Amino acid sequence: MPTRILPAVGDADAVRSVTTLLSQLPDAEPVAPVVDSTQLIDTLARLAAESVDELPEVVIVHERIGPVPALELIREVALRFPAVGVILVTSDASPGLFQAAMDYGARGLVALPLSYEELASRVQAVAQWSTGVRRHLGSGGDVFTGVGGTVVTVSGAKGGVGATLTAIQLALAAQASGRSTALVDLDLQTGDVASYLDVQFRRSVVDLAAITDISPRVLADAVFRHDTGVALLLAPAEGERGEDVTDRAARQIVSALRSRYEVVVIDCGAQIGGAGAAAVEMADRALLVTTPDVVAVRGAKRAVRMWDRLQIRKAEETTVVVNRHSRATEIQPALIQKITGTAVAATAVPANFKELQSVVDAGRIHELENKSAVKQALWGLAAELGLVKVPEGAGKPGRFRGGDRGSVSLRRRREG
Repeated sequence: MPTRILPAVGDADAVRSVTTLLSQLPDAEPVAPVVDSTQLIDTLARLAAESVDELPEVVIVHERIGPVPALELIREVALRFPAVGVILVTSDASPGLFQAAMDYGARGLVALPLSYEELASRVQAVAQWSTGVRRHLGSGGDVFTGVGGTVVTVSGAKGGVGATLTAIQLALAAQASGRSTALVDLDLQTGDVASYLDVQFRRSVVDLAAITDISPRVLADAVFRHDTGVALLLAPAEGERGEDVTDRAARQIVSALRSRYEVVVIDCGAQIGGAGAAAVEMADRALLVTTPDVVAVRGAKRAVRMWDRLQIRKAEETTVVVNRHSRATEIQPALIQKITGTAVAATAVPANFKELQSVVDAGRIHELENKSAVKQALWGLAAELGLVKVPEGAGKPGRFRGGDRGSVSLRRRREG
C-alpha cells in the first residue's frame, strides 16, 4: 500500500526540493503541498471528517511554515490527529531542537539540506508507526478521528458592548442542546465570566500556562463544572497574573480543550494580547461584537484592520455581531458590514437591558427567562453558527432573525 505524504512548506524553493525527493521515494504517494498552517489543519480536518483512513500517514512540516510556528503546529497536529506521523524539516539538527520536536509530538526530524537516504529512512519509519497506530485503533470500536470540537472566539469592538454576555449565552445554548461545552475567560485582566455566573473558584487558566502536557486529569482539575453543565476555565482573580498566559500557552490550552469538548467558546474581551490573538487565529469562528454607534463601529473597524495587519485573521473570516440593535438607529447591520468589510451575523441582538438588569446584578445570567428577546436572539445566533445540536425534523439551524423585536415568540404572535 502506498504511503501518503502531505508536505506543509511555505517557501517556493523548499516546495520544489521536497516534492522532487518525495516523488523518488519507493511506494510514496505525495499529496499536493499546503503552504501554511491554517491550510494544513483545514485539510487534515476535512479528511478526518470522512474517515481516519483518509488521513495521510506522514505530514512533513518545514521549519519556516507560518503563521503558526512549526513546533506549535506539530503539537496541534499530534493532539488533533494522533494517527498521523509528523516529520520536522529543519536546518537546526541540534540535540536540543530534536528533543523539543519529540516533546511537541514529532515522530522524526530531517536536517536541511535534504538527502534522499535520510528522508527515505525517516518517512519509512514514521509510515510504519502510523500504520501500526491505525491498526491498533481500528480494533477499538469508537475512534477519535481528530477533527476536534468547534472553537468560537468572542471579542468586543470596545469595552461594554456585550462580548461576555454573548459568549456566555452561546455556551449555554450549545450545552442545553446536548453538546459538551467549555467556556473560557481569556480576558485575562478584566474577565467577568465568574461574576456573571456567580462562581467562586480558586483555579484559573493561569494554572495551565506552565504545563507542557495538559492531560485530561490536569484539565479537569483546572475547570469548574457549572450547574448548567458548562465547563468553565476562568480568568485569574489577580489581573497581573494574566501575563503568565503566553501565546504558546494559549495555543496549547485551546488545543487541549478542542480535543475534549464539542464546543469551546472563548471570551477574549476588548483588549487582545498575545494569548487572545493566538485564540482568534486558531478559532473556527471569530466573532466581533459591536453596538450600532459610531464609536463602537470605529472600534470594530480598527480591530479588523489590526488583525489583518498582524495576520491573525482576515476581515472576510471575521463575523460581526450587532448588539443592542433597533430599527430606529441610523447605523444598521448592512452599513456596519460595508464599513468593516466583514460578514455580519444575520441574527442581531435587540436593545432591551431591562430584561437583563436583575439577573446581571444578581450574577445569575444563566437564569435569564426563556421568553427574553435578548436570550432568544443570542440562542438563535448559536443556531446560526451551528453550535447547537438540532433535533431531526426541526428544520435548518440559524433561521432566527434579530431586529428591534428579536424574539421568535413575539414575531409569531404578530403574524398570528
